[in-house]
Amino acid sequence: MFSPPLNSSPSLPPPATERAMALLFSALRVLLGLFFAASGVVKLTDRVSGDVYQQLKSQFVQFADVFPLKEFGYKPEPGRYLETVGWVEVVAGLLLAFGPQLLQEISNFVLTVIMIGAIYTLLVLKEPFAMCAPATVCLGLLLLLNIRGRRRVKSKSE
Repeated sequence: MFSPPLNSSPSLPPPATERAMALLFSALRVLLGLFFAASGVVKLTDRVSGDVYQQLKSQFVQFADVFPLKEFGYKPEPGRYLETVGWVEVVAGLLLAFGPQLLQEISNFVLTVIMIGAIYTLLVLKEPFAMCAPATVCLGLLLLLNIRGRRRVKSKSE
């Protein structure tokens, strides 16, 4: 039987596999960024979907009641909270999808914080797991992109 030497370094993936993975992660980044941008637009106007917008307006009344900084005396006005989250998702989503690498990393961080806040809010409100699932999936994808980005930056510097 053949066994590799114990002190050998792991073989590098072939360049075609590396390019395919880079393409896959780029597509994921663009799609996720566009998803966040679209999600933000829905929070900003009732022209996309009036029913969803009205539902979000009523949900953000509850979300404002359990806002994490409420413990420090700050409770946002629900309409402004909805608008702020909407604009942050639009801008950060577009930067994640199409911005330069530094702004992609910053927007990834901002969106990660928003998703953690969304999960926190839903858990405090004791919402069913199905309500937490979209934010959890988005958080996982953002973390995956972050890990991939760090690995790519690390390998360039070595």
